[in-house]
Amino acid sequence: MATVELTKDNFEEHVTDDSFVIIDFWASWCGPCTQFAPVFERASEKHDDIVFAKVDTEDQPELAGAFNVQSIPTLAVIRDNVLVFQQAGALPENVFEELVGQARGLDMDEVRKSAE
Repeated sequence: MATVELTKDNFEEHVTDDSFVIIDFWASWCGPCTQFAPVFERASEKHDDIVFAKVDTEDQPELAGAFNVQSIPTLAVIRDNVLVFQQAGALPENVFEELVGQARGLDMDEVRKSAE
């Protein structure tokens, strides 16, 4: 599945309607962002049950601000409308795949309980 470009207009639709979303906050001038982009794209093709979304921080500063993005790239993982992971920095492909696997394996009932 190709990545989805998130905007403030379609953000709620994707995050509310989709149970598993991985967001890449990026900008075209960011070297690490452009290096990480192919890794993100390959993962989106491999995991078609997950929505892989990109937020251009230059075009969508409100979304970047809502996630308190201080540096890019920043990755965010949302499962069942819960932010379960957020970290700045480009990840090597094997580490990113581990992150996807760990997020997939989360028991969301336990996550919600621990958040209370």
